[in-house]
Amino acid sequence: MPEISRFLGIIITMYYNDHPPPHFHVRYNQQKAIIDIENFSIIEGKLTPRVLGLVIEWAGIHQTELRENWQRARQQQPLEQIQPLE
Repeated sequence: MPEISRFLGIIITMYYNDHPPPHFHVRYNQQKAIIDIENFSIIEGKLTPRVLGLVIEWAGIHQTELRENWQRARQQQPLEQIQPLE
């Protein structure tokens, strides 16, 4: 699972040929979640409110890049790194 970003201990990844809807995976310590790229809702898993807030802030800034990476993953192309939240 390619890592596309990492910040504040939060790891963002995307799978190749993953199931719709377009989404990304989040890991932070023992927490894991799958986040919808379009509306930033949790599809599966659970994050603390603080971690979810940081992920949503980051995803809002980089939504276009996340969509582009989703398309790349579907086409088996290399994924681009996305800047971390600063």
